[in-house]
Amino acid sequence: MAPPVRYPDAVAQPTFVPITEADQVRTARRLEVPGHWFADRPADLRGPARPSGMRHGTPGPDQGFALRLARRFEDRLRLVEGEDEEDVLHGAAVLAAKRAGLLGRAPCIYDLEAVLSVFGFLVEAPPGELVDERRRLFASASREYVVQRTLADAVPDATLLLPDAELGARLGEWRSLLQRSGGDAEPPAIS
Repeated sequence: MAPPVRYPDAVAQPTFVPITEADQVRTARRLEVPGHWFADRPADLRGPARPSGMRHGTPGPDQGFALRLARRFEDRLRLVEGEDEEDVLHGAAVLAAKRAGLLGRAPCIYDLEAVLSVFGFLVEAPPGELVDERRRLFASASREYVVQRTLADAVPDATLLLPDAELGARLGEWRSLLQRSGGDAEPPAIS
């Protein structure tokens, strides 16, 4: 019995084997090192500028992922009579996507937790006036785009940019968290 044939680690075509030219091993094609990239396409966002004003939104990557993350809070929500779970989850996803967009990244679970903390959805007994306000803001948020935009505009950017721990700790002063600063107009009420 003949010993097994051992092949070298780098398999190349020996020159003494009669093969056609098309079957010969060819050298690898070398790619050039890419140069600098510039945002020069018509739809590229240039710089940190974003749309401004009421109902313009906050662009960000993978914002739809906030809806999937919101489902993780279904069993932790503390809802009162007259609040719909779907409305709360969709509204929280909209606000979490806005917060993530302000930070220039995709939504994460901490964005949802922060937003739900602002409105007291994760505590057993939130202030009564806050419950009335959140009931008004979140009503029909799962079905109506205008309500979603109004909800997103109701929470100032400065509030959403606060650290997570501070948002939960400031539940007692919720009015200051939802109060718009001088230049921002209060969003119109949806009836």
